[in-house]
Amino acid sequence: MATAARHRLTPASDTTPVIVRIPERELSGAQWVSRFPGSSSTTDLVSPFREKANAFISALRAAGASVGMIATYRPKERAYLMHYSSAVARGTIKAADVPKMEGVGIEWVHSTDEESKSAAKAMANGYQIVFPPALVSRHTARAAMDISLSWTGDLNIIDNSGDTVEIKSTPRNNMNKDLHEVGASYGVYKLASDKPHWSDNGS
Repeated sequence: MATAARHRLTPASDTTPVIVRIPERELSGAQWVSRFPGSSSTTDLVSPFREKANAFISALRAAGASVGMIATYRPKERAYLMHYSSAVARGTIKAADVPKMEGVGIEWVHSTDEESKSAAKAMANGYQIVFPPALVSRHTARAAMDISLSWTGDLNIIDNSGDTVEIKSTPRNNMNKDLHEVGASYGVYKLASDKPHWSDNGS
């Protein structure tokens, strides 16, 4: 992190200047992606959603579906960085207008607007952002999970009532509406606008 040098004088008996280094804010860029890491484990979800998510995932895997965990809990600092890197990159907010966040010493404003956008885009790409992330979400509340999901052929899955549901429809992934109903039976609801996202309330 860069520092700025300032001088102060010690008492009158000593006129030798003493350099005091004051930390500056660090420019935005891809290096921020590894900061404030989130979780991809259901153990970091809040109860009772944790148990509901685990039951749904177990049912999916028992039915032969391939399930991969992408993200669960997201610290508020990471959510801030993801939200505003995406917003600056897309031009929905100017770098100079991004509010500061306590504990996150990032400087969004570079020498030019284009440099600011380019650095924000590098961050957004590093986060693998597809759907613009919310500043406050069910991820920050430990009540959401992003998963990769696929299967081949028909999916015979047991819902939370113990009934077997045969899913013949497509697509064979997160966006299958019949599967959404099965997830809802477990208390795991799909956000239709965000392909990998499931939560305790569908948001």
